[in-house]
Amino acid sequence: MSPSGATFGRSAFELARRRAARPSADARLRVCVVMSSLLAVILAAGAPPAAADGPTCAVDRVIVEAAGGPVLYTVEIADEPAEHAEGLMFRTEMASDAGMLFLFETPRQASFWMRNTFISLDMIFIAPGGTVLNVAENTVPFSEAPQHSDGAAAAVLEVNAGEAARHGIGPGTATRHPTLTPDACE
Repeated sequence: MSPSGATFGRSAFELARRRAARPSADARLRVCVVMSSLLAVILAAGAPPAAADGPTCAVDRVIVEAAGGPVLYTVEIADEPAEHAEGLMFRTEMASDAGMLFLFETPRQASFWMRNTFISLDMIFIAPGGTVLNVAENTVPFSEAPQHSDGAAAAVLEVNAGEAARHGIGPGTATRHPTLTPDACE
């Protein structure tokens, strides 16, 4: 006993009561399993649906439905006049699965050149609705010879030279992008 008459420590009764109030290891494990499952459900609800038949649409991606299957390009978007004017000028390399997507506010006859462009490109001219109009293949670096669309283009996808031939991309090939084909990207 202490000088004040209080005892230090816990009585056997108090310790037993506290142990009974604490969940067992099995109960704690069940709570962890339930919480983990709940977290997985919550995270899955916010995730985009998985595509059963290939890549999913996104603003920074263009999916080309090529002869051998879908081809995915990660793209920079050029949708402003200054971005249209600069394009891929002064670049000395580009990843094989990369490109630049030029988007037009109103479909129009498109005409591009290679001034100040160091790398050879394939220019894929795309109609409203996402169908390829034509392809200017293996363009010549620094050339000022214009490359034209065969009709009103809603977009032009520039990729590394040889990509169109390698994947069989040509007139009539379908493309998917949220701006061009919103229904195909839902």
